[in-house]
Amino acid sequence: MGRHSVSAAESASDDATAGPFRSIRDRFPFKRNNSSSNYSSTNTLTRSSSKTTLSSHKASRSHHHHKRKLSLSPFRGKSCFYLCIFTVIFTFALASMVLQSSITSVLRQGVGGDRMRWRWSVKDGLKEGSSLEFVPRRRFELNGSRVDWLRSQPRIGIRPPRIGLILGNMEKDPSALLLYSVMKNLKGLGYLLKLYALGDGRARPIWQEIGGQVSILSPERYGYIDWSIFEGIVVDSLEAKDAISSLMQEPFCSVPLIWIIQEDTLASRLQLYEDKGWDRLISNWKNAFKRADVVVFPEFSFPMLYSVLDTGNFFVIPGSPIDVWAAESYSKTHSKSQLRKENGFDTDDMLVLIVGSSFFYNELAWDYALAMHDLEPLLIKYAGSDEAGFTSKFIFLCGNSSKDYSDALQDVATRLRLNEQSVKHYGINSDVNGIILMADIVLYGSSQDEQGFPPLLTRAMSFGIPVIAPDKPVIRKYVVDGVHGVIFPKNDPEALKNAFSLLISEGKLSRFAHSVGSSGRLRAKNMFAEECIIGYAKLLEYVFDFPSDVLLPSRPSQLNNSIWEWSLFRMELDQISSHTENLYLEGSSGPNSGIVYDLEEAMLNDPTSSNETQDHSENPGEDIPTILDWDILDEMESSEEVDRLEREEIEERMEKNIGEWDDIYRIARKSEKLRFEVNERDEGELERTGQPICIYEIYNGAGGWPFLHHGSLYRGLSLSTRSRRLSSDDVDAVGRLPILNDTYYRDILCEIGGMFSIANGIDDIHKGPWIGFQSWHAAGRKVSLSKKAEEVLEKTIQENSKGDVVYFWACLDMDGGIVGNNDLLTFWSTCDIMNAGRCRTAFEDAFRRLYGLPSNVEALPPMPEGGGHWLALHSWAMPTPSFLEFIMFSRMFVDSLHSLHINTSKPSDCLLGFSAPEKKHCYCRLMELLVNVWAYHSARKMVYIDPHSGLLKEQHPVEQRKGFMWAKYFDITLLKSMDEDLAEAADDYDHPYKPWLWPLTGEVFWQGVYEREREERYRVKMDKKRKTKEKLLDRLKHGYRQKTLGGG
Repeated sequence: MGRHSVSAAESASDDATAGPFRSIRDRFPFKRNNSSSNYSSTNTLTRSSSKTTLSSHKASRSHHHHKRKLSLSPFRGKSCFYLCIFTVIFTFALASMVLQSSITSVLRQGVGGDRMRWRWSVKDGLKEGSSLEFVPRRRFELNGSRVDWLRSQPRIGIRPPRIGLILGNMEKDPSALLLYSVMKNLKGLGYLLKLYALGDGRARPIWQEIGGQVSILSPERYGYIDWSIFEGIVVDSLEAKDAISSLMQEPFCSVPLIWIIQEDTLASRLQLYEDKGWDRLISNWKNAFKRADVVVFPEFSFPMLYSVLDTGNFFVIPGSPIDVWAAESYSKTHSKSQLRKENGFDTDDMLVLIVGSSFFYNELAWDYALAMHDLEPLLIKYAGSDEAGFTSKFIFLCGNSSKDYSDALQDVATRLRLNEQSVKHYGINSDVNGIILMADIVLYGSSQDEQGFPPLLTRAMSFGIPVIAPDKPVIRKYVVDGVHGVIFPKNDPEALKNAFSLLISEGKLSRFAHSVGSSGRLRAKNMFAEECIIGYAKLLEYVFDFPSDVLLPSRPSQLNNSIWEWSLFRMELDQISSHTENLYLEGSSGPNSGIVYDLEEAMLNDPTSSNETQDHSENPGEDIPTILDWDILDEMESSEEVDRLEREEIEERMEKNIGEWDDIYRIARKSEKLRFEVNERDEGELERTGQPICIYEIYNGAGGWPFLHHGSLYRGLSLSTRSRRLSSDDVDAVGRLPILNDTYYRDILCEIGGMFSIANGIDDIHKGPWIGFQSWHAAGRKVSLSKKAEEVLEKTIQENSKGDVVYFWACLDMDGGIVGNNDLLTFWSTCDIMNAGRCRTAFEDAFRRLYGLPSNVEALPPMPEGGGHWLALHSWAMPTPSFLEFIMFSRMFVDSLHSLHINTSKPSDCLLGFSAPEKKHCYCRLMELLVNVWAYHSARKMVYIDPHSGLLKEQHPVEQRKGFMWAKYFDITLLKSMDEDLAEAADDYDHPYKPWLWPLTGEVFWQGVYEREREERYRVKMDKKRKTKEKLLDRLKHGYRQKTLGGG
């Protein structure tokens, strides 16, 4: 998909390479290399056969050549009539060829290539009948999205889907109008918006109307936002690139991201980066573009301009109010009469503006030359004689403002015997808005099919100028013939002349023309709004994930008849100033992006980058090693290896001075210290000595680092070795439990896997009487312990060291609004909501299998339906022995749950979730709530600590549980016996399924293991005695004597 380029014709004097062309919407220099490496596969050159005037010319020439073979005898009767017809055809074809030849010959002289601002070379050249369009590498099936399937599934959503919107600025401009209109309609579909902005602006009040309080993001705050609470992130403008950097680290890498780019500032600089060899800067931008799931552009030319950065995620949702905005703002500071006076036109002149395709060649387009066949009768009738009764002037808008273009058109006018000064040329680098505004009629003369509606036609309609356009699909899609414009069959000069005559009456615009212009202006105001807004709604359904507890948005079809929110931006248009009057030329499709120039300045100030640039420019091929270089390197390595072996042999034969005993002891102690201290220890480890409790904060990825606490109370627990903080003594869960090195198991276990790693050989790492855990999400969701709450927890533990109590400070109604204030939700209904409605079924089946219960016995432990808080986010503390009991039960339960999952027909598909993240972290949500069932039925006292005030309140008192608890299933004696049975089966390699999860989650120990270890120790001891006895007997037998000191 993309804008069609103009056609290119072949000539004998030139090759088949198409001349450079430019986009009228993009207003900046750009150039693409002809090599295949720079020409992205995103831009597909589509060859199509089309009827052009050249083919008719050839047919005419062929026919004429055949006639010359006839005898030149006198013509009589019908022969004379046929001769007249032949003469007319020949004259018409010759005029067309002369016209095209005149334009082409003048403009193939290379009209000031250095003076052109926009250049783009196409790889193989665009020939006649060719078109250039943007085809995305990845197909986005917006019709029939995954949400349609979810709507057919039974689910209970209790909260709206959340969108995190990052605004580059809060100014009132066309890009803000588009984004605000889209977001307001998305809110109407049921989305909840949370707004972030990189800077304040005049649009802040209107944004707060739909999104509440706007949070201003500073660079130091990028890493302190928990992006995982959103179903997806929408980023506006290039300015938000630095904010995206926080989304490029785990655990935020999987959060869906849509990046809307309406600026062309970066695209105008990409060619400069390539020329200067700033590959690192290009790579920097490309990595940022790659992070987005979809990069959305408002028109089809943009993906081609940014093709250097395309990683297969480019997409176009056509439509923008920029043309209407520019036209209305320009109209407030300029008048038609004044513009005509400044450009040398009379008030009574009938000005016809001819515009072409969105892409223009550096030379005058063949697009115009081919259109001359249709325009010729019109030019001859209204500009070639005085029979019309009024002065008509035809203005061609193309190329640049070079004198050569004007001379070419004047030469065409002379050959067609048109009136003097009846044809005039203006370049795209001139005042385009003024040229359109002073015209009476705008004629679209391109022969190419476009993917998007021509922007110049939108601009003309916004000025209220009646337009005439050929019958093309993209024109018919938006314009109704005779209402918003006049449409004529393409390649039909007579139809064009008739369409033109409808708009003129007695030398002026007819009433019909005024009606068309007025209707066109109203139509242009919101012409693309409905398609654009619905397109974004469908894209969000395609990209975003909708978990089990989320209410699905309404269908996008409800957004029919959507419009841009002009009313909220009307004051901005009324107060438009002169410096923004020509937005079309000065700016881009959006505000200028300062970050682009800031990164360039940083590149220039970096000495390493300048050295790289110089090295790159000198000779990039000099550093490439040859085969001879590799042979020499192998010889050197072989020689060094031989020398090393010789030195080692010599050193072994020489006597060594082992040094003093104190030196040997000091070296041994140093090596022992280095062996146990892999990471540098912080002050927290020293302060932790003697503390009654240590809270392990579980995280997975560098994105969670800012949410972790420091001090003696906390210690990090990393689920990934590579993401562990280097300057702290964080525990490496993978090192303690190798199964977490497998991504699949680490994802399905989540935080409970980290707890398994702590329990595996706990004496080696934790010696305190109390132990606590806290997910990094707790800090991100503002439910972590405050300083006051920490003091209350430590004081309470020290004063009440006895007793089995579970303290917790993050509960379900604070976990991102899962429960909220809805008291009707019970524990099991909440668990069902979080697990695709299958929590009770999965828990009951796993519990039944774990204890071997028959099918006629109830296997779902009852939980109270009244009020009270429940534990969430793995944020709790308990005595260390109680923790080991909980881990013993958890290991067996998750193994039973996993065996059910493995034995299903689709073991790769998780039944406990709807969205991809839920399926990836299959057991996580159920295991997060498992501690509630264990604590309730094992008669543990459950106390809630307010994370802010530190107030303590017991939940679900033990006295009220009598008669409801299933204490027999959670008795420590029973759990130990079950654990030993599993350990014995694992020790005997009697695995119920493969791979068996339980032995991989912790220690495997039973009485047989103890006895075998005791027998092994006894065997080693007896073997040592036997060897000692044999050595003594050997000495007695052979008369071994120790040599005296001093020899002899």
